[in-house]
Amino acid sequence: MTQSQRLKYSILISLVVLGIMLGLSYLQNAGMISEQLFQYVAIGVAVLVVVINGVMRRKVKS
Repeated sequence: MTQSQRLKYSILISLVVLGIMLGLSYLQNAGMISEQLFQYVAIGVAVLVVVINGVMRRKVKS
């Protein structure tokens, strides 16, 4: 994986995370999910992004 590929994937991941957070926020405001569930899913998404970023960083060829 090159640096430019990593940049493209990072932008894609950030857009996906933004979409997930906006969706969760909408569901919470609509009363479909609780604050607690929102927090758990948000923490899960954050941990997943950190893991994916670490894997991508290892795969970048200098």
